Amino acid sequence: PRFLTHLLPHLFVVVPGGAAACGGGYVNSPFVPVAVHETGLALGGHDPVAYFTQGRPVVGSPEHQALRGSVTYRFASLANLQTFQREPDRHAPRYGGFCAYGMSLGKKFPSDPRAWRIVEGRLYLNKDFDVQATWLKDLTENIASADGHWPRVERVPAEEL
Repeated sequence: PRFLTHLLPHLFVVVPGGAAACGGGYVNSPFVPVAVHETGLALGGHDPVAYFTQGRPVVGSPEHQALRGSVTYRFASLANLQTFQREPDRHAPRYGGFCAYGMSLGKKFPSDPRAWRIVEGRLYLNKDFDVQATWLKDLTENIASADGHWPRVERVPAEEL
């Protein structure tokens, strides 16, 4: 069933224990390019829901994972996977997980899942803690700028920016 991710890149596929789920496993979801770490996973394998529920990055499990487009997200629990399945846009990191400060400059830089912040109910990541400190100095303007750039660069490969 992994071949489905290439044929159906606009669908959300739940993959508990590594096998595609049947019946209800597919949920319409827009394709959003996502920063994939050297692990080959979104957020470097960290659970996107845990940032909201536990207030910290938590490494997800291969037992609880989901494909969104062609990107794998991992979750620390079945409950977190189900929460993400119900509201993927609410829990997925802004700007596809690329560095929020970089996006304020119209660039796609990788991010560190440990350099994060939830602002007005949305998860933002930064390249590292130093970059995050700079981003936080003018948070409102940096988010506004990034929001302006994202629609233009969302589908442009990072190396072309």
